[in-house]
Amino acid sequence: MKKSILAIAAVITLAFTSCTSDGGPSKPKSSFELKIDDLKGNIADGTVTLDASQTYTLSGALIVKSGATLTIPAGTTIKSSTTADATSMYIAVERGATININGEANNPVIMTSGKASPAESDWGGLIICGDAKVNTGDNGTSEVGGLAYGGNNNADSSGKINFLRIEYTGSKFSPTKEYNGVSFFGVGSGTEVSNIYAFESGDDGVEFFGGAVNASNIAIVNAYDDSLDFADGYQGTITNVYISGVSKAGIEGSNNGDNDIAEPLTNAKLINVSIVKGADAKFTASEQAINFKEGGGKHTYTNLFVSGIDTFAKLDSGTGATARIDAGDFKVNGKTFVSTSNLTTDYVAAETGAGNGATLPTWATKISKNN
Repeated sequence: MKKSILAIAAVITLAFTSCTSDGGPSKPKSSFELKIDDLKGNIADGTVTLDASQTYTLSGALIVKSGATLTIPAGTTIKSSTTADATSMYIAVERGATININGEANNPVIMTSGKASPAESDWGGLIICGDAKVNTGDNGTSEVGGLAYGGNNNADSSGKINFLRIEYTGSKFSPTKEYNGVSFFGVGSGTEVSNIYAFESGDDGVEFFGGAVNASNIAIVNAYDDSLDFADGYQGTITNVYISGVSKAGIEGSNNGDNDIAEPLTNAKLINVSIVKGADAKFTASEQAINFKEGGGKHTYTNLFVSGIDTFAKLDSGTGATARIDAGDFKVNGKTFVSTSNLTTDYVAAETGAGNGATLPTWATKISKNN
């Protein structure tokens, strides 16, 4: 009997320590039931890996719960349902969960509308929540999805996003409650973010709510609120940003809507940026190239190119924002911003921006709509 028990124990041990063909430990399977034509539900455990040869239909909320992982390989396409309510369809990653979007140059992961004639706000978008610092509190609740975010681990990792094209997002519950293309809530610097192309978002294209995640190669085309937004004590560097089709602000940078001097102060560094108003009359850039809002925080722009917008910034008149400007914390292309001199020509000269001035840069074409 003892030998039999030992034999069974050996088999169980072998099963739990088995390796993949590359010599690493095997990934734990998940109890999640993956349906190609009905992608929704909670991934509560293990790892779920999508199949790049399939086109998935997102029919509701797909939520990666804490401790679980969703992996999306290069070339995978996810389309929103044509019949489900637009506000019910989104992909969210809880604090403590992981998403790995493993797109490649010229072979991105695509998240888009399933409608024959797609338009902005056809579905929600992508929401990622982390454990990094936010100046609104350590346990906030995301505007949409109702997920907890924020903490004290600025090095937290939520996984990675590489080469993602995300389209026709931004569905609305109300004028003040709506999805963005990609929303980062308290996401830490251990998360890898590069090569995102956000197209036709009904609200902001990409937004950072606090956190310390860095990002590179971000293209935002036709956003119907602000294009790029950061707030709530965001601490990070965003390199290579191309924005075209500006409805409100090209970039909106805030500190805190309830306490404009809350700490940690937003401290954003943006390098190689093009902001292009867009030729269509519907793109009015009504809040200018930069909206320095709700205390503003600290902004540093290097190699910033602006086209089609005459007035450079919209300025919060509160004492928090005024103090930051007076302290020299709003810097543009090597100059300290002065509110009495607010024309684009005062700050933008021969810069090249994201690569080609007003033209879509080469790096963005690898993930663009025309790819």
